[in-house]
Amino acid sequence: MKNTIISIQGKASRLAEITKTCLRTGNIVRARKCLLAAEELLKNGSLETKVAITNVYVFSVSGFMELRNCRISGLFPPLLHAEYISQINATSV
Repeated sequence: MKNTIISIQGKASRLAEITKTCLRTGNIVRARKCLLAAEELLKNGSLETKVAITNVYVFSVSGFMELRNCRISGLFPPLLHAEYISQINATSV
């Protein structure tokens, strides 16, 4: 097995892909677990981890959910939802 180093941004991207796959296939329970794991990383992670979750994970998952007309407020835990709202407010015209 090859030894590879994956950046925190790569891991956040992978977690986002897993979350989106769960949502796409209707596995809401597992998607919720992924969202809660991201919430925990946002609460207790290093600064680099928090930035990766905010910039990579929240951006990717929220964009996917918007395109699929998912109700974000019902699925996102409080901190992730707050980050989503701040991203929306930052990009509003």
